[in-house]
Amino acid sequence: MKQFGLNIWGDDNFILKGNTVNINYANQPSLLEITQAIREKGYKGPLLLRFPHLIEKQISTLFHTFSKAKKEFNYLGDFHAVFPLKVNQFPNFIHALMDVSQAYNYGLEAGSKAELIIAMSQTPLGAPITVNGFKDKEMIALCFIAAKMGHNITVTIEGLGELETIIQVNKEFNAEVKNPIAPKIGVRIRLHSSGIGIWAKSGGYSSKFGLTSTELLEAYELLKKYGLLDHLWMIHFHIGSQMGDIAPLKKALREAGNIYAELKNRGAEALGAINIGGGLAVEYSQHSNNQERNYSLNEFANDVVYLMQEIAKSKGVTEPDIFTESGRYIAASHSVLVAPVLELFSQEYHEKGLRLKEVNPPLIQELYDLFNTIQRKNAREYLHDALDHMESLLTLFDLGYIDLEDRSNTEILINLIIKKAIALLKNEGTDELKKLQDRIQEKYLVNFSAFQSLPDFWGLAQHFPIMPLDKLDTKPTNPASIWDITCDSDGEIGFNRDLPLYLHDIDVGQEEYFLAFFLTGAYQEVLGMKHNLFTHPTEAVINFNEDGEYSIEHLIEAQNLMDVLDDMDYDTNLIDKALKYKIEESQHITKEEKRELLGKLYLYLSENSYLKTIQAISEKS
Repeated sequence: MKQFGLNIWGDDNFILKGNTVNINYANQPSLLEITQAIREKGYKGPLLLRFPHLIEKQISTLFHTFSKAKKEFNYLGDFHAVFPLKVNQFPNFIHALMDVSQAYNYGLEAGSKAELIIAMSQTPLGAPITVNGFKDKEMIALCFIAAKMGHNITVTIEGLGELETIIQVNKEFNAEVKNPIAPKIGVRIRLHSSGIGIWAKSGGYSSKFGLTSTELLEAYELLKKYGLLDHLWMIHFHIGSQMGDIAPLKKALREAGNIYAELKNRGAEALGAINIGGGLAVEYSQHSNNQERNYSLNEFANDVVYLMQEIAKSKGVTEPDIFTESGRYIAASHSVLVAPVLELFSQEYHEKGLRLKEVNPPLIQELYDLFNTIQRKNAREYLHDALDHMESLLTLFDLGYIDLEDRSNTEILINLIIKKAIALLKNEGTDELKKLQDRIQEKYLVNFSAFQSLPDFWGLAQHFPIMPLDKLDTKPTNPASIWDITCDSDGEIGFNRDLPLYLHDIDVGQEEYFLAFFLTGAYQEVLGMKHNLFTHPTEAVINFNEDGEYSIEHLIEAQNLMDVLDDMDYDTNLIDKALKYKIEESQHITKEEKRELLGKLYLYLSENSYLKTIQAISEKS
């Protein structure tokens, strides 16, 4: 049985039962069963399955782990967390997030006006809202409105200009008010410490955000001058997403902790929190030799609590409340993209595809003999002979001495010999064999768009765990390269000989074969692009009742063709009229054919861009 690295990335969220991958929760239904139930409702193409119980698991684990660390170190500050909306703003996710997090006083972080409106409307009064990113007067005014609504909101200063705007807006909102209300104020600091990896530029002196030490002192004086020092509540920093190494965080914590203590001792008495930003890493790897993080959540929480406590003690200040804005950790595991395989492109390389003649060219006959007689003891020698024959035969074809059937037989026999040799020599694992796997990889055409559903793979080479929904009691043997259905050569997850993916050899004309892409809940949806005008896939929320039975809820179908064009600012009424006119004015078809064509056209316009199965299984059986 092939685990597909489930023990590395799965976090006990999914298990293998029999020949399927199942949800490790309640009655443990299989993903295949859920997928088939949705497809029976008429929804084809890729499906995005959301599991709110996995959101709750991540939130509860985060809070429990920090609670445990606080208890262990007798830490006096509180722990708070907010979800950064930039990670996933889709309603089905946000509604589930706020529903399952009520017991934790969990809030939201906004980085734009639209996100702030979501936070103001969705966050319960009393739960924290933090506002980051560049802000104009209108956005800051929205923060004041939120505060007057009763929200526990903190607006983070990214530059001195924003502080000046806060001072101005405060005058406008509270000039003649007996009980002035304003949001809490946070200050993002530009640390000397920086992260590592793709997102390292989030920290360090060249960072896009934050105040230098000089600007921080100026901000302190401005707050004091205009009577807002008692609103200064939070120190904020962020050193990058997907922190694989704990060391840069520990360095940043020491720096930020000392800045907090210095401001407290200077007279910022209301200052009471340090926001350590996001960056808590998720393990995406399917291979034990390529894991992405070197720490556990326990180590993360212990380090934060211990370092903040040590600095507070040494500087003689109160221990700050700790805020986190970890979004990837909360959201990544909650969704699974499921997509059907439409075709295997190299299935012609089978023995049944040979077109051998009564009399074949000698080298073709030798290849056929090598294929039939290859054994463990002679596998390497026969492999080398076969590769040599291939070069000779291709040269003979170029010179016109053998025909197309001979070339086809050459390609098939070479492929079959390489497959046999690799299987016979599988325990050797030499570089030669790894390179040969590239030549026999199977191309799986999968009904999805990598640009829409896995943009981090395309843009950042971020790999996601991939496995089939069933056949897991059978060892997969095909080195797999995955092609999406866009007409773009970048829409491919190629076979990587160092991090190999093997899939099953199946006949999609006789049976369905689904691939699941895991840990897709963070960033992938909101960054997905309409390349080739493929849209967000059909999505569904999978909930469980008290009896452990699942229900499929909040189904949202992928946009149809006209809706997509409307999003691209086409006048769909004009498109509709133009199509109808061209059919009606055609001189080559009858009125009856015109009516039939119009009916078919409007049927197709109501569908989405994803493909139907190339030929329905039922039609072939």
